[in-house]
This record gives sequence, structure tokens and C-alpha cells, in this order.
Amino acid sequence: MSIVTVQLGQCGNQIGFEVFDALYSDSHCPQGLCSKRENEVYQASCKERFFSEEENGVPIARAVLVDMEPKVINQTLSKAAQSGRWKYGQHSCFCQKQGSGNNWAYGYSVHGPRHEESIMNLIQKEVEKCDCLSGFFIIMSMAGGTGSGLGAFVTQNLQDHYSNSLKMNQIIWPYGTGEVIVQNYNSILTLSHLYRSSDALLVHENDAVHKICAKLMNIKQISFSDINQVLAHQLGSVFQPTYSMEGSYHYRRNPLGGFKDPALYTSWLAPVNAFNVWKTQRAFSKYEKSAALVSNSQFLLKPLDTIVGKAWNMFASKAYIHQYTKFGIEEEDFLDSFTLLEQVVASYCNL
Repeated sequence: MSIVTVQLGQCGNQIGFEVFDALYSDSHCPQGLCSKRENEVYQASCKERFFSEEENGVPIARAVLVDMEPKVINQTLSKAAQSGRWKYGQHSCFCQKQGSGNNWAYGYSVHGPRHEESIMNLIQKEVEKCDCLSGFFIIMSMAGGTGSGLGAFVTQNLQDHYSNSLKMNQIIWPYGTGEVIVQNYNSILTLSHLYRSSDALLVHENDAVHKICAKLMNIKQISFSDINQVLAHQLGSVFQPTYSMEGSYHYRRNPLGGFKDPALYTSWLAPVNAFNVWKTQRAFSKYEKSAALVSNSQFLLKPLDTIVGKAWNMFASKAYIHQYTKFGIEEEDFLDSFTLLEQVVASYCNL
């Protein structure tokens, strides 16, 4: 089962490179506690899922790179090629310079429709290389400008063209004290559109990852590269090939027994259905032991409520609305986004 990754904008392309590098490194690490045969199966599964045919002995990432400026894409292609371990395909990139600043509405309403055919053709070519397509993994910023708008547009197109395939969006939640004045507008527009077209949103908060770098890794001067590498290892461990464990088995083992408590879950979902475990004897990357938890919970309720509140305060005073209306995003579109996200907030409050 193969996954096609779509890397969107500067954020998506820089993180995407680190993810593929982490996945390749993991598949070539020592076999850990598993047997040689198990390790070979693990490596084959990793390769089939994320890399396609080899070119001169070098595996090619199953990925499409999209950006509005050539600089980041060229840097990403170069870093992968120079590693000598894996690379991106020669015809997997789309870069068409956009001419109206960094603007969400421009990305969604102008740049996306204008280049829809070229981008979807690239994605289709990657899909055709897969013997069995599992789905799409879309990496993008939530609060960025043109790239986030384009990301919402591309995800919507993937839903239209590949409705039976999983669409998972990995989005980067902006810093609470971000430098982009309209980041809250961009965030609510991105979230509301992805809510309609994506099957799952995998969220990482910049502030939380920053704390990991500072407090757990003791990095004094934290760079985006440091943050991206932490994200890549978290994502790599989530995508690690595993097998499912029976409910009666995993609840008897520590520390998993604590997840049996019904109080952890909503009343209409039984714990046996609410919590699932996948396991492998194969260690991930350089770690002797590792665990990854992906949860759908109230954890993001406060950050979401905060972003919606800040965006509404700006909207109520009509601040910067003209930057969106001039490219076709009307006030009604904002109101639809507010309404949907307020419903999401209310639903999570009632869990």
C-alpha cells in the first residue's frame, strides 16, 4: 500500500525532505530486536510505501513538490540528491512564480485554479506508479499565505478526483505570537476548508515542538531545521510499518493498561473501539524503544478557540478584509468558516 506525499509551500517542502530522510534512515538502521527476515520485510514495506523504482540504485520518493518560488524547491531537490541515498523524481515538481505577494485568497482562488491541471497531472503520474494506492499525505502550513490557500485548493481537488483514497493533512499550528498579521484569518480559512475535504488533520503546534527542542534536547539556538527534524521523527514513527494487537492482549500490558479507563473516552464510544495499538519488534531509527500516540481529543480545543476568537475580533472591525475580497474570498466565506469552526468547538466541548 503506497502513499503519495504532496509537499506544499516552503513549510511543506522543508518538512517533507526531513520526513523522507528520516524514513530512509530508519529503514537502513540496525534491525533491533527483530529477526533478519522480519527486518527484510520491514524494509520492503517502508520502500513500497514511500519510495518508487530505483534510478541507478537510488530510490525515488513518492512525492510531488509544489511552491510558488523556485528557491526552496531547488534547495530541497539538491539536498536529497547530494545525500546519495534517495532523491526526488525529475518530473515531480511544480513551481510557477505567483505575482501578488503572500496571500491566502490568491493561492486558493487564483493560483490554484490557474495551475490546477499541471499540479493534478503531476499527482496522477505519481499515483500511476503505485501498484496499490493507500492515500495521500499532504504537508503544509496552516497559517501561511499563498501556500496554505493553494494547499486547501489541492486537497479539495484530491477529494474530488480520489474520493475513495485517504487524505491526511499534516498542518503546522502557528506560534501564538506569530509574525504574520493575518495568520488567524489564514488559519480559520485553511481549517474550515480542510474540514470539508480532508479525512484527517494531523496537527503539530510550533510552540510545543519548540519546547521539546529547548527543554528535552537542550538546544540553545533553535532553528527551523531543528524543529523540522523533531517533526520528521514524530511523523516517521507514526508511519512505521506495524501490526495490530488484540484488545484483550494490549490492555494487560503496561503501560497500556491505563488506557482502559472509560473516563478517558466519550460515553458513546467503548474503550475497546476508542483505543487501538499497533506494534513491531523493529526499533524505529536510532531509538532503542519508542512510542507514538495519535489522539483525537480536546487537546486543541483551547488553541482553536483562541484563533477563532482573534480572527473574529479582526473581522468585526473589517481589518485587512480587502486583501481577501480582491481575490474572491467574500465576507460570507469568512462567516461560513466562523460558523463551521464554532460548531467544531461546541462539539469538542460536549465530548
